Amino acid sequence: MKTRFKKISIALLLIGGYSATFAQAPKPTRTVAEKLGYPANSRLLIIHAQDMGMAHSIDKATFEALEKGWVTSGSIMVPCPWFPEVAHWAKSHPNADLGIRLDMNASYPGYRWGPVSDQKPGSGLLDADGYLPALQQYVARHASQEDVEKEARAQIEKARKSGIPISHLDNYAKALIQTPALFQVYWKLGQEYKVPIVFPSRQVVQKGAASSGGKTYSFGGTTVNLDQLPMDGVTEIFAGYTKKDWLSAYEKGLASLPPGVYQLSVHLGYDDEELQAVTGNDPNWGSQWRQNDFDLVSNPEFQTFLKDQGFILVGWKELGKAMAPQ
Repeated sequence: MKTRFKKISIALLLIGGYSATFAQAPKPTRTVAEKLGYPANSRLLIIHAQDMGMAHSIDKATFEALEKGWVTSGSIMVPCPWFPEVAHWAKSHPNADLGIRLDMNASYPGYRWGPVSDQKPGSGLLDADGYLPALQQYVARHASQEDVEKEARAQIEKARKSGIPISHLDNYAKALIQTPALFQVYWKLGQEYKVPIVFPSRQVVQKGAASSGGKTYSFGGTTVNLDQLPMDGVTEIFAGYTKKDWLSAYEKGLASLPPGVYQLSVHLGYDDEELQAVTGNDPNWGSQWRQNDFDLVSNPEFQTFLKDQGFILVGWKELGKAMAPQ
């Protein structure tokens, strides 16, 4: 089977007729690595576990990976049924690097969840049964900016009230980078809560926006400062690999990265009865996929590869420091 490992590079925010003037951005005077005390040519890597709170199987696998240092960060889906388990674990692990994976979708046909906020009938964040919509494209077409901000803010506040120290914001299924209006919500909340957002890369802004001078760009109707986007890229494995090729696929993709700051997104879980029921027969990000990712991060061979490649493992808490004025 032909396979490939993709580096996400999304020049989106295009739904709704957004157009851009291309400009060459000035090079930063100091790299993110230098701001954090590392050599300029370092390769910094966040190993980021997705979807905490979705299922007990996912939580259990991610807790172990965080506790043992196999991953450096995780993001939580607050509307999901197992969120209380994550909140309870976080209280006994106050140093864990945890973000909120802002969630506007419930994408599994047999496993649904509703919004945290009180959404009125007819909201684009409700399907016919009162659950969050299955597809991010539906949210992009039907949900108002106001409803999305209300729900995103409710998720953040619920996590904060549960005592979770939030290191960053992520977004499930990339729903909040589908349109300029949704990106404005995402960016606004990152600025308001003073945490970085997971975004494909600074280069997406540099290539697809008009420079406002220095490191500031007008992107999707939003004024974006590149210092608030500390990553050079997000990488993850995509469909087409068999279990036996899992390790080599990750190694090949990571080995090719130049100096910079990257997030490796993984989806952890066990191929058990619970997760099989949650994800159904979905071959992409299903129970076997998540078991493969867990086996990868816990594999000493993979950990040795990262060391041999000279990757410096960091978390979102550290990258948040690079946002501060230097």
